[in-house]
Amino acid sequence: MTPMTASPRSGALVLAAGRGERMRPLTDTCPKPLLDVRGRPLIQWHLEALARGGVRDAVINTAWLGEQLPQRLGAGGEGSGMPRLHYSHEGIDFGGALETAGGISRALPVLDDVFWVVGGDVFMPGFAFSRDSLERFAAGHQIAHLWLVPNPAHNPRGDFGLSPDGLALNTADGPRHTYSTVGLYRAAFFDEARTGIAPGNARGIAAPLAPLLRSAMDNGQVSAELYTGPWTDVGTPERLAQLNTQPDPA
Repeated sequence: MTPMTASPRSGALVLAAGRGERMRPLTDTCPKPLLDVRGRPLIQWHLEALARGGVRDAVINTAWLGEQLPQRLGAGGEGSGMPRLHYSHEGIDFGGALETAGGISRALPVLDDVFWVVGGDVFMPGFAFSRDSLERFAAGHQIAHLWLVPNPAHNPRGDFGLSPDGLALNTADGPRHTYSTVGLYRAAFFDEARTGIAPGNARGIAAPLAPLLRSAMDNGQVSAELYTGPWTDVGTPERLAQLNTQPDPA
C-alpha cells in the first residue's frame, strides 16, 4: 500500500529509505532499520513507542531493499504492539530514495496536520512520543519542534544551537547540539511555496530537510529542546555490536 492510498491519516512518518553505506556489509542484504537490536528490529523500538504515545497509524518510507520492511513488520495494528502501518515505496515508485524532505512531501497527503518524524536508524529506547508534547506544539505557533541530543563522538560540532527561550538556532557560533532525527512538524512546513514540491511529490523530487530547517530557524519558526536520555545513531557495525552487548533498557 502506498501512502497516496493509505487511510486513515497517519500521525507519524518513520524514515527507512536509506542505503546504509557505512553499515555494509550488513546492509547489503538487510535494510538498516531491520537490523536486530536486542532481539527485535531497530525500527520496531520506535513503532512500539509511537503506539504507546497514542499514534494509531504510521507511514514508513522505503527504498533500499524496501520490500523487506512489510515482509518483516506486516500491517501492524491491533495485537502487534505497533500502529497500523502504511508504506511509501519510493524505490518502487521512483527508483530510489527521495531524501528526507522529498520523502515527507511524498507522504504528506496522508499525514495529519501535525505529525511526528523519526529516523528509523537511531536507537533511543527511553523517548516518549507523548500526546502532551504533540498538543503543546499544536497549540503554539512554531512550524517545527526538534529534539536535540548532546553531541556524540562522530558529530562533535553538532548541528543546531538552542536559545534560552527554546528556539532552534542556525548558528556557527556558541554551543550546538545534534539533531536526534525526532521532530514534530506541521504540514504547512512542507507547502509547495516553501519546498518547491507539490504535496504527494508525484514528480519524485529528491530534497534534503536541513536547508528548509535552517531557513525556518532564521525566521524564528522552529522550537527545540534537549533530550539527554540514551541515544545512538546506529551508523556503523561497531555501534550496533556495542548496543547488542549492553543490557536491555528498563
